[in-house]
Amino acid sequence: MDISRFAVIGHPIGHTMSPFIHARLFALSGLSPAYDVLDVPVLSAQLPALRALSGFNITIPHKSAILPFLDAVDEKAALFGSVNTVKNESGRMTGYTTDGVGCEKALRRCGLDFSGRLLILGRGGAARAVAFEAVLSADAPQIDFACRAESMEKARALVDELSALCRRLGKEGVFRVLHYAALESECCRYSLALNATSVGMYPNAGKSIVGESVLARCGAAFDAVYNPGETEFLRTAGRLGLKTVGGMGMLVCQAVAAHEIWYGARFADGDVERLILDAEAETKRLFA
Repeated sequence: MDISRFAVIGHPIGHTMSPFIHARLFALSGLSPAYDVLDVPVLSAQLPALRALSGFNITIPHKSAILPFLDAVDEKAALFGSVNTVKNESGRMTGYTTDGVGCEKALRRCGLDFSGRLLILGRGGAARAVAFEAVLSADAPQIDFACRAESMEKARALVDELSALCRRLGKEGVFRVLHYAALESECCRYSLALNATSVGMYPNAGKSIVGESVLARCGAAFDAVYNPGETEFLRTAGRLGLKTVGGMGMLVCQAVAAHEIWYGARFADGDVERLILDAEAETKRLFA
């Protein structure tokens, strides 16, 4: 396989930490291919250019839109309905997803997992990936989704998909959909709260999707947002004594999984930990 040129595609795609992260991973593998940032408004118009790449990562809004243009789709990516990594072998493009496993590995490095009752905040692509990964990982998945009124119908459709997957896997799954207002009056306790929304992301830092009354009923908190490294959501959780996990670990672990797909790379845990810390420091330097 040619491994001379890679990229991340999206639209709009401003500053991204992907080149910093992937350059380090390539260097750790003794490689130095190009890794470009490509703003791609219309996928169909860029197919010849994409087929010329060795592989590429995909961010919003193309994670689902790319599916019809691929020659093959990995089983998990087909299940999730989302692709964030493409491998090109002799012009044949195969799509994969590393979103869910990136979250699972980021949690595991901090001693957490998807067991117990989970609270997933949001109903977008990140929430979907995390939820499917949780169902695949947990013996008896229990997930509450909290979302806005306009997202309730889509959240219920997601629950139907997850319930069907549980039946297929022979698992007993328990799922609920709650409005944020109803969540405030709930008394249910959660092992882990996961913010899968963009609330609190730069440049709108200082906001949290939920407050102390909800987080006080949680054992730990994860935020998919990686800029800033410590969001208001995580700060609030930290004040309550919860173990907290920021989004940079997920981003780096997603990238590690992509390199495993592209050319069978393997990385030492210590190298991955250093990369997470360095990427957090670089993000802070760029946006301070």
